Amino acid sequence: MRQVILDTETTGISAESGHRIVEIGVVEIIDRKLTGNDYQTYLNPDRKIDPATIPIHGITDDFVSDKPKFSEVLTEFIDYIEGAEVIMHNAPFDSSFINKELELLGYKDRLQDLCQITDSLTIAREKHPGQRNSLDALINRYEVDGTSRDLHGALIDAKLLARVYLLMTGGQVGFFSKEDEESRDIGSSTERFDYTKRKIIHISSSTDQKEAHSTYIKKLSKASNKKLKW
Repeated sequence: MRQVILDTETTGISAESGHRIVEIGVVEIIDRKLTGNDYQTYLNPDRKIDPATIPIHGITDDFVSDKPKFSEVLTEFIDYIEGAEVIMHNAPFDSSFINKELELLGYKDRLQDLCQITDSLTIAREKHPGQRNSLDALINRYEVDGTSRDLHGALIDAKLLARVYLLMTGGQVGFFSKEDEESRDIGSSTERFDYTKRKIIHISSSTDQKEAHSTYIKKLSKASNKKLKW
């Protein structure tokens, strides 16, 4: 199944209290490789952004004033995610905002009707019980390079989560779009070796090594009350 990693930035912390999406970022994974076929859009939320959230994502009212509304990107967004496995970190949060946008437009389906939803936070908690499993904590734990991330951003965070997810679920060491030749899995290399040409290497022991080994065997034989011949 085609997988996509999705993240949102919003005007506030609760969709039920009227907050809206200001950015959607989605990263595509096929055969455990980042394809580079990403989807990203900023949105005009038709309301003021909570000042407390601006230092987190850096998105201001002025910046989104000329951006499209969700209704204008609905078709292309649905076309991009429909039928995929959508992976989100703390999926109920992002799902609630997307579902609220769909509801406001009178759209009959909800996100869970359009795709399979996987919560990477649930996976992280199962894999690392009792530990911090925020995206920041996982970035540090899996040594993913997050130095380019001064602020939260939906597409930036989706790309970081994609790298974390691949490492967390399969030990992946490369990530990496086709352009970068990204993506090799530990233990799943397609390279094959011809073992028929392998040579057996013989190493001869020195006189000192033989004497030391003989002394060790005598001590071991005495301690075990058995005559050992190794």
